[in-house]
Amino acid sequence: MSNDRTRLALRMRAETALKIEQWCKASNCRSKNEFVEKTVNFYADYLALNSDNQLLPKAVLSTIEGRLGLLEKNLSAATFNHAVELDMLVGIIGQAYQFDRENLEKLRAQSVKNVKSTNGRVSLEKCARAYDNQDWDDDEWQS
Repeated sequence: MSNDRTRLALRMRAETALKIEQWCKASNCRSKNEFVEKTVNFYADYLALNSDNQLLPKAVLSTIEGRLGLLEKNLSAATFNHAVELDMLVGIIGQAYQFDRENLEKLRAQSVKNVKSTNGRVSLEKCARAYDNQDWDDDEWQS
């Protein structure tokens, strides 16, 4: 800040003057002039940022976009790897048990019900408890 100061005549409502008094002390400003100048500069910077329809400065926005891109890449790779492992597991189980279409449809319906009822938080332990409570006849679904 330079020492060149311009005098500005200013009229305001009593409530505004009270706010200046209150917030001047809270913001550790030495004078009301300092507080008003900082406030005007802050608001002018805010308006300048919003004139480009941007809420964040370009440097911050660029950093966030970079991090989100990295996160997307990592999530995509992990999802692909999980899909490959799941496909291998399903293939092994399918070859070992050779399910018929009717039993697979029943199992799929039950699986959809389980996933919906647990909001996708299915575990092998919960599944085992659910199947124990159903008293399925083992011979019936393996045939």
